[in-house]
This record gives sequence, C-alpha cells and structure tokens, in this order.
Amino acid sequence: MTSHRIAGLAFGAALAAALVVPAQAQQRVSVYTAHTANIVETLIPHFEKATGMKADVVKAGSGDIINRVRAEAANPKADVIWSIGAELLEANADLLEPYTPKEYDQIADAFKGGKAWLPYTGIVNVIMVNTRKLKPEDYPKSWADLANPKYKNQISFAAADKSGSAYMQLNTFLTIYGDNDAGWAKFKSVFSNLNISNSSGAVPRFVNDGEAAIGVTLEDNAWLFVKGGGPVAILYPEDGTSAIADGMALVKRAPNAAAGKVFLDWAISAPVQELVVQELGRRPIRKDAKPMGSLKPLNQIKLVNYDIKKAADKRKEYMAKWNDLMLTR
Repeated sequence: MTSHRIAGLAFGAALAAALVVPAQAQQRVSVYTAHTANIVETLIPHFEKATGMKADVVKAGSGDIINRVRAEAANPKADVIWSIGAELLEANADLLEPYTPKEYDQIADAFKGGKAWLPYTGIVNVIMVNTRKLKPEDYPKSWADLANPKYKNQISFAAADKSGSAYMQLNTFLTIYGDNDAGWAKFKSVFSNLNISNSSGAVPRFVNDGEAAIGVTLEDNAWLFVKGGGPVAILYPEDGTSAIADGMALVKRAPNAAAGKVFLDWAISAPVQELVVQELGRRPIRKDAKPMGSLKPLNQIKLVNYDIKKAADKRKEYMAKWNDLMLTR
C-alpha cells in the first residue's frame, strides 16, 4: 500500500472527527499561498476530499501575497494566507484575524509566538549543491564560503523583496555575522556571486538542472530533488542556520471566515502534518509528529537564535539595503 493511499485513509478517519465543515453545499475557501506548485497539487486534493469543500488557490511569492492582501483590505478576497514567512506575517498582523484552532495544544511550544498567525510547518534554510558540477572538496561549508570568487555567478538565490524564504536567508546571514556595517559588507561579498531569481521555487530546480552549481533554499525544496534522484546534495552551513516556522493565518474580514477556520484546522491536523513530513520533507510543528528519518536531526545541526520579531521590525530597513545592492548589479 503506497504512502499516498495510507495518508488518504488516515484523512478519512481522523479528519471526519476533527473538522466541522460549514453546512452549505460546496463551500469554498479562498487561499493565497507561497507554496510551490507540487505541494499545492499534493495537498489541496486531500483537503477537498476530506472536507467536501472547494479551495480556490492563488499562488505567488510571499511579498506579492502580502501586497495583494493589503491592496484588497477594504474588500478582502482571500480567506486564508497559507505558508509564508512568519516574520512577514508578524510585520503585517493588522491584516490578520487571530484564530485558535481546535488542536492548538498539540503545537510544540517552540513554534508558538505569533500575535495573529499560526505556525504551519518547521523549515530549515540550507545550501544545495549540484554533485556533477562540484566535487565534495569544492562544496561551500558555510555562508561565508559563498563569498569565494570561484563561485562567481554560480549561486542561485531568490529575490529577498519577493520571497519570504530569501528574506529569512538574508536575516539568517545577518544573525550570524551582524546587523551592522561589517555584516552587510560581508553579505555584499556574497551578493556579488549571486544570480537572483524572482522565484524561490526556481532555485532548487536551477541547481538540479545544472543551471547553477549552488543554491540557497529551503530544506524541503531541496529534499524533493534528492528524493527524485537528482544530482544534488543538501548542506547545513557550519557557521549555523535557522530552523523556524513558516506561517498561515485567517485574513481579517475574510469573506468566508468559517471555511477559512476549517482550512486552518485541517492544516495542523495530525494526518496533514504526517503528510507534509513523509511526502514533502517538511519538519512537523505538532508534538506528536516525527520528522522524516532521512533528514539530519535538528540536534545535529548548528542553529542560530532567529528573532522573528526583529526580522519583522527590520524588514523596511533591510529591504532598502537590499534594493541598494540590486541597483549595483
């Protein structure tokens, strides 16, 4: 029996008991997400089967999603924001409606803390390499190594003003090397080696296809190509990296808030969390879930103390400096 089939059976049993679906024919929920297409295509059919509801999904970069929700604030079109950077949600809490899901007590305390948003999965920022383009002795071992001139134009990195994950990666670097002139100077040395993509989802694909030798990406995005047998490897920087929650939230004055709450309950339910672990390589946020056995245990990864509130508060300042760097290209 395949893992998809097992997951499907689990959904039928567990979600029927856990979810209360609004009593209207073919309820619809409008979802804005930064999830990659393959994840949307994997998870949304499960949601629709489990709830009998229809999900209308808009996929875009994290920054574009927030900009769209803000532009629509007087007449909201979205019910739920699903899977974008926690600091972006924290910085835009005025757009969100606090909601406590049914199984909130099952969320690990380490992932709690948002004012108006909920953790969805745990994500780890990693370096991904193409094993055909680089020999092991040439792999970068740290964030600092990415400044090596031998990697000029070989590193794929998403635009931090459009991608929530790229903004986390920039913040991770500054957490390690300093939110000061010296830290930014060090990042500028890395920046000069980067090829900037408007899509974070494109970064691991470029590495897998050999268009880039190195990519800075999320662990789960890289893992999908490892799982698929691609010529790639995942590296955890020796100078540290971040493991934090990406988030989701109910939109303030959502047109179908009841359906949005069903979606949020579904997203943190045990069957869904098991699926995002086993099929997608994400880290679970539930206390009763186990991470993918093939991924490196978190206690074996050097982690930095990533300050979500600071990342949210500093976003405007950091984006001004990022845009200054972009003007130098």
